[in-house]
Amino acid sequence: MRSSNPVFSRRGFSRDNGYAGFNAQPQAGGPVAGNPYAQGTANPYATNPYAPTDTQVGAGPEAPAPSNVMTIDDVVSRTAMTLGTVVLTAVLSWFLLPVDSDNIGKSYGIAIGAALVAMVLSLIQAFKSKPVPALILAYAAFEGVFLGVISSAVSTYIGAGVVPQAVLGTMAVFAGVLIAYKMRWIRVNRRFYGFVMAAALGFVLLMAVNLLFAVFGGGDGLGFRSGALGILFGVIGVILGACFLALDFKQVEDGLAYGAPREESWLAAFGLTLTLVWIYLEMLRLVSILQGDD
Repeated sequence: MRSSNPVFSRRGFSRDNGYAGFNAQPQAGGPVAGNPYAQGTANPYATNPYAPTDTQVGAGPEAPAPSNVMTIDDVVSRTAMTLGTVVLTAVLSWFLLPVDSDNIGKSYGIAIGAALVAMVLSLIQAFKSKPVPALILAYAAFEGVFLGVISSAVSTYIGAGVVPQAVLGTMAVFAGVLIAYKMRWIRVNRRFYGFVMAAALGFVLLMAVNLLFAVFGGGDGLGFRSGALGILFGVIGVILGACFLALDFKQVEDGLAYGAPREESWLAAFGLTLTLVWIYLEMLRLVSILQGDD
């Protein structure tokens, strides 16, 4: 399945340019070649000799998975490593890059540089046909530096309680989407994917225009990131992040059902990390606006 998230486009679980489709349930017969949504052809991971056959896809967990087929434990462990790297470097940068009056310029400069490096690493990975663990972990490390400085600045200049609230909010969104997805309250299909991608594209374009007005015109640009409009767009940003979490969960589900190679669990970790970083930043901005209005 090809999936994207609101920060960077990335390759989904694929093999030889095939994609697992947006099926309501994993089933024998994957997508028609060239169409990630159509049904009726073979398992897209059939070139993996350890992948399940068409008659085995979705048959259940009775037989143990071969050692080089992705499992849920692989996804959990890789995601824990990637998110752990983000958290570790964020904590270190919080303490080692203070945002007081003497060091704020230097700290902000390092944070912006780290964010740019993280973006470049993410784009490199997004266009690679296979996951590169070192690249993904390096992205996580630089992203953590950026998040640590930004979080420290928000905590210092807006309120000490903002960061814990944003973290709890991000965890709540993750848990809520996971429960809704497992209960099948969210149906990830072609229409859902198209709606989310269109909404994300419009959101990113509006934020880019707002940033340009802020850079060249000063102030808050068009006001999309402050006041009542800021709250509205913050909520929209969190909702979009939740939608992309559902796409990530579907990506993992299809990879497990179709017998994706074990190495592609790093793609799951990469995608989930990107989405959770997005949600955290939107939550941080939203709570900051609400705190500032008190």
